Amino acid sequence: MLGERYNVPVEHRYLDYQELAGQENLDVVFILNSDEYHTDAALAAIQHGKHVLIEKPMCLTRREAEAIIQVRNEAGVQVMVGYMRRYAPAFVQAIELVHALGKINYARVRDIIGQNNQFVEQSSVVLRPKDIPAEAMQDRAERASRLVKIAIGDAPPNLVRTYRLLCGLSSHDLSAMRELLGMPKGVVAARQWGSFLTALFDYGDYTVTFETGIDHNRRFDAHIAVYGETKEIRLQYDTPYIRQLPTRLFINETRGEAFEEHEIRPTFTDAYTVELLHFAEVVTHNVRPKTSAEDFLHDLDLFEMLINALRA
Repeated sequence: MLGERYNVPVEHRYLDYQELAGQENLDVVFILNSDEYHTDAALAAIQHGKHVLIEKPMCLTRREAEAIIQVRNEAGVQVMVGYMRRYAPAFVQAIELVHALGKINYARVRDIIGQNNQFVEQSSVVLRPKDIPAEAMQDRAERASRLVKIAIGDAPPNLVRTYRLLCGLSSHDLSAMRELLGMPKGVVAARQWGSFLTALFDYGDYTVTFETGIDHNRRFDAHIAVYGETKEIRLQYDTPYIRQLPTRLFINETRGEAFEEHEIRPTFTDAYTVELLHFAEVVTHNVRPKTSAEDFLHDLDLFEMLINALRA
């Protein structure tokens, strides 16, 4: 079905990722399947000498991440994790502003959104296969359960759901938080209920509030706000399911007697496009990607910190 839609030659339509990875005239493989299978597909591509762009989360466990890094080093190829929000021009500009801000008093990281299909059904035509065998769906569920257990050990269902939320939606926010503010010293407190999670990160001289959740309200509130003494910097994302919606940067600042508000929209170029341009540079000039496999290990560290805080 998809092969016909995108005019893929019949001889290049595969049911087995190993066969795809072995295609000789491929330089790059994108790993875009369900995250339970990321590691197997990535290792196959890397072992065949392909560069890899792998969607977030790169994988679900540290064991898998270390395997990807080892095989990548042996093969001499590049692996980049698909955190497109960190490539948005507004985000890159926000990094410079935050690093020049001086004293930070407080920061907030929020990602509270409606269900993805609430945006997709009004904006896109998505082909949803209905011929996936029941045994394949069962394998996916069993694999997910096994990998999460490796990652966090025996855990009640609420912690399992939270770990999957962290690996999914929240990984965007935590990864961006790290680049803007660095790694926190620890988690002061955390609480999870239903599909919502809130936590307080300790940054020494200030605290960061992290809020995330998914409901059925058709809105997308994903932002990072950093508060200095006289300036607030806020990065506002919109749903990626509607193309070309810009990431916007807001600056509120007191200058003398005046209070100034600025909204900056650097471009309508989609963050995915900027990300792919960076990946092309990574592959053609052997440049280390900023969203590398090693960088993703820090996200796993944050997930572990949060799960431990919730256990406590």
